[in-house]
Amino acid sequence: MTDNFTFELDEDGIALLTLDLKDRSMNVITMEMMTELESLIDRIAGDDAIKGAVITSGKPTFLAGADLTMLAALSKRAASEPVEKVFEAAFEFNRVFRKIETCGKPFAAALNGLAMGGGLEISLACHHRVVADDPKIQLGLPEVKVGLLPGAGGTQRLVRLMGVQAALPYLLQGRSLSPQEAVGFGVVDAMVPADQLIGEAKKRVLEDKEAVQPWDRKGFKVPGGQGSMNPKVVQVFMASEAMLRKETRDVYPAPQAILSAVYEGHQVPIDAALRIESRYFTSLILRPEAANMIRTLFVNKGEADKLVRRPKDVEKSEIRTLGVLGAGMMGAGIAYVSARAGMEVVLLDTTQDAAARGRSYSVGLLEKDVRRGKTTREKADAVLDRIKATTDYGDLKGVDLIIEAVFEDMGIKADVTGKAEAVIPEGSIFASNTSTLPITELAKASVRPDQFIGIHFFSPVEKMPLVEIIVGKQTNDVALARALDYVKQIRKTPIVVNDSRGFYTSRCFGTYPTEAMAMLSEGVSPALIEHAGLMAGMQVGPLAVADEVSIELAWKVKEAAKAAMGKAYEPSPADEVLDLFVKELGRTGKKSGKGFYDYPEGGKKHLWPGLAEEFPLAENQPSVEDIKKRLLYRQAIEVARCYGEKVVTAPADADVGAIFGWGFAPQTGGPLSLIDTVGVAQFVAECEALADQYGPRYSPPAFLKDMAKADKAFYTAA
Repeated sequence: MTDNFTFELDEDGIALLTLDLKDRSMNVITMEMMTELESLIDRIAGDDAIKGAVITSGKPTFLAGADLTMLAALSKRAASEPVEKVFEAAFEFNRVFRKIETCGKPFAAALNGLAMGGGLEISLACHHRVVADDPKIQLGLPEVKVGLLPGAGGTQRLVRLMGVQAALPYLLQGRSLSPQEAVGFGVVDAMVPADQLIGEAKKRVLEDKEAVQPWDRKGFKVPGGQGSMNPKVVQVFMASEAMLRKETRDVYPAPQAILSAVYEGHQVPIDAALRIESRYFTSLILRPEAANMIRTLFVNKGEADKLVRRPKDVEKSEIRTLGVLGAGMMGAGIAYVSARAGMEVVLLDTTQDAAARGRSYSVGLLEKDVRRGKTTREKADAVLDRIKATTDYGDLKGVDLIIEAVFEDMGIKADVTGKAEAVIPEGSIFASNTSTLPITELAKASVRPDQFIGIHFFSPVEKMPLVEIIVGKQTNDVALARALDYVKQIRKTPIVVNDSRGFYTSRCFGTYPTEAMAMLSEGVSPALIEHAGLMAGMQVGPLAVADEVSIELAWKVKEAAKAAMGKAYEPSPADEVLDLFVKELGRTGKKSGKGFYDYPEGGKKHLWPGLAEEFPLAENQPSVEDIKKRLLYRQAIEVARCYGEKVVTAPADADVGAIFGWGFAPQTGGPLSLIDTVGVAQFVAECEALADQYGPRYSPPAFLKDMAKADKAFYTAA
């Protein structure tokens, strides 16, 4: 027995290696685990009494892939060590897994649960693979989602089992295989009931007298064809290259590296192919995208999901009954996700019809899930039974938490706050789902402002993963802890920010479409602006985003800011564009059927032709790179200001909130990661140049200049 494996030898001479990492809820690949595995391979290969081995898991999952903190550490090494050393460290996985294939003894993987990334790769290195008959099991290589490629043989062995055409979507998109699909593609040999899994794996080891992988046999050919001269294969790569550029716009380097590794590797013997794969893996580790994506999308998001910002001295709580004030789109979505999480929900509106319509939103979503086989009729009915549509504030008696989701009007919000607090228990927490109104101001209508907090959802609630928790000046730790516990119950990712106008996400997100409007006013081509936004890594073009969110809403936010700030308000070139579209043209966005785009009934949306008349094109158009920089830097500088003003207090929350809240370019790792990658001093210099050309909205704050002088970065400083 080692620290992470148990070793059992049966009477037939089959060794059972059971992986069970201590102090981990899931098995992951660590360097210690790899060292132990290699010693076990050597032991099995050198002992004549051992005929072969079965690798399985002592946990419900088989193996969830590599420890991402280990990969992050490897990425850090790349900044200070020679490339050759980084390559050898990366190749270590391939070296050990290749040892399984060539040790002379047959190995089988008994997949009792999820096998992702390195978990599937260690299975592919085994001579046999058997999976439990469980539809919940997923087998996949998702490394592309963190800016990497499968670096332990995945790009080479999967192709040699499935063929190039079949394997590429699973490699390039990080898609998962079900057990049935894995059997159909020949990725695993058999699917058996869970209680027969180990027996079937041992049987296959006993029957194997050669212990040779198909690709090590003379005359092996990749299924479906191989080589640069095979017409079918050439067509696959040509089409894949075109589709890749269309889907990624060259923003993400990992898919291109995967395609190249498969193209080159599938034509040569496996040992050469594995070195090709490791070279491409190393090239990605040397780039900032992988390190930034791993840190933000997985490490920091994982910490947020575990409630890293939760006050430690407050007892954990569970929301059993939730009150939702306002049954519009946001309130209806909040009711749905809460009822789905097992809570009793009181959904209240001014009329019974309005409340019932809010409940019917859940009906539509659940019916769709039933049709698609995602849930049963009984479970769907149980969720609906937990939502009570009402107009009676008395029904709120006994709720643990209130979430107010009425119109963005201080008077209306104050009215419902008073009515709800008149009946809810003294210990209940009151939260507002406002996206822009200051929580401290809203709390003035409350008789218990210390129990008043902001819980800001994003639309549509059921799809968007982030929730922004806003702490007012009087909000206490109990309210914060309860809000975070609630977000965890509904399985969303929380960030914690301090109160200010627009908070964090709304304030910073708004800079993306308004900067595009400023460019319009300068005579920049709207099509160029939209494509540059996508090529910068944003999920949607900035003018399309303005239409989706509502141009009228942006105008109202602008007007409210002007009224609140008075002489301190700094106008933007976008202000005139907003006034034109809302007050003169009546083009308020997608909901009205016209905005920066036209939305013909039954047709495809397209940029409004009238833009050319309202904003004649300048003779000299900027480059795509210039527009990309302006769009990203304008958002990043606002995020930096929020950090300097302590609206957001942790770089991790800033970056997680940006990517999961408003779709900031994921390949950067988030706005503050982008600044660190550029270099704070360089970013400050470039922003000062932009400020000279386009105005003070690009001016870097004093604290950022101080960081530049001290040669500090956000993450090292934090």
